[in-house]
Amino acid sequence: MFGTGRVISGDQSRDKRDMSRRGAQAASAMASLGISEGDALASYMRNDYPLFEAQVAAKFLGVYVVPINWHFTAAETEYILKDSDAKVLIVHADLLAGIESSIPDGVKVIIAPTPDFIAEAYGVDKADCSVPENMTPWDEFIDDFQEWSDPPRPPREIMNYTSGTTGNPKGVVKDPLTPEEEQKAGVLGNLVYGVRPGMRILMTGPCYHIAVNHSATIGLMSDAELVLQPRFDAEQFLQLVEQHKITHTHMVPTMFVRLLKLTDKVKDKYDISSLEWITHGAAPCSPDVKRAMIDWFGPILGEYYGGTEIGISNFCTSQKWLDHPGTVGRITAGSTIRIYGDDRKPLPPGEIGEIYGVTDLVTDFAYKGLTDKRKEVEIDGLVSIGDMGYMDEDGYLFLCDRKNDMVISGGVNIYPAEIEAVLVTMEGVRDCAVFGIPNEEFGESLMAMVELESSAGLSEDDVRQFLVGRLAKYKVPHQINFRDNLPREDSGKIFKRKLREPYWQDAGRVI
Repeated sequence: MFGTGRVISGDQSRDKRDMSRRGAQAASAMASLGISEGDALASYMRNDYPLFEAQVAAKFLGVYVVPINWHFTAAETEYILKDSDAKVLIVHADLLAGIESSIPDGVKVIIAPTPDFIAEAYGVDKADCSVPENMTPWDEFIDDFQEWSDPPRPPREIMNYTSGTTGNPKGVVKDPLTPEEEQKAGVLGNLVYGVRPGMRILMTGPCYHIAVNHSATIGLMSDAELVLQPRFDAEQFLQLVEQHKITHTHMVPTMFVRLLKLTDKVKDKYDISSLEWITHGAAPCSPDVKRAMIDWFGPILGEYYGGTEIGISNFCTSQKWLDHPGTVGRITAGSTIRIYGDDRKPLPPGEIGEIYGVTDLVTDFAYKGLTDKRKEVEIDGLVSIGDMGYMDEDGYLFLCDRKNDMVISGGVNIYPAEIEAVLVTMEGVRDCAVFGIPNEEFGESLMAMVELESSAGLSEDDVRQFLVGRLAKYKVPHQINFRDNLPREDSGKIFKRKLREPYWQDAGRVI
């Protein structure tokens, strides 16, 4: 099932064909538990060999894979396990203790030992990395079984859980792709990810993000080498590119910011000339940041836009972006995008509204157990994935922010992503999050949480003066707080919800 090449994790290396064989054994092992077509298999782990082997097994069995963000609390994890009707949960040994008491009855738990390179990256005590004696280790679970020999069942897409704008996360359930749909989707994937034989791909993000998972799948299925970075670190990224002569990678804008903030001495230390293609998306990218990345790495950045529900609808090369700074591109073949206002009517070019789209490269979807929710996000057969933006006269799409991140202050719409894109370029600012908090007079006012570099000595007034010269006055946050460590995911993306919730928990509003 996998292509040729190796998967490299720290000082370990495995042949992909061997992993594919083990995945076929895992299919037989899971079938022995009574798992059948259309069931769900959940994972709560970092990027590791057992995760990829389990996904091979799921393909053979026609089973949905439910990748759970391992930063989630026990309660959040329990909700997803119950809602998805997961039959099996694969979890890294050191993560088990945090969720064990909340795993629903009837879910078969299989433990993967936490590798040394992951333990080191996350500061995990090695005593917590072994499989408990009373639990089933992944290797023992599959080693006694022969490879799956029945014909593969229609493969299911990943059942990703997306929060949307309000309420509990919703599981996106898609019908199996036909062979023709799979072939067409592969053509687009090859374009977006710059696929070619002999690639050497660096994985920088966690596979619980669907775009990263797709990137990993492309690397596994192609004749390519795949190098896993256990946790994004900017200098280590450069070191790995040089060491493995990396040609392709998938990144998010936060990673660009981290790279650009390295000193010139560190940047010049590594040879990154092997890089041919960087795919990025998942969040708006500051024009200043993207231009700086193109200046440094060259015109090798390909940006996509889309969502779990609709797939990739827009794509943009570096050259097209330089011609239309800030865009996420024009629509891909088979896609439709429209901008709608609050009155649910299409808006003309240049006006900001909610983005709705559809592509013919993914099957239709439903939110698991929530038929009405599926209807709520649709207009004229197009689906919203919760973003605000506008289309220019030439058909190029521009993002403003997530709809639920937009702040309405005194009746004026403010997009925190625009403010964050400016603030993060300030010398001494490591990262930031801007969001709305309750305000008696204006409904909402702006709060900025700022994480500084260790050597920075910035004050609130310094930050305000920096922003006043670059943004309209009403976009400058009323409150600015400094935090040592903002809560974040492996990619560096900040958990803004965790910052915002305490301000709204008594305000009678769902965040």
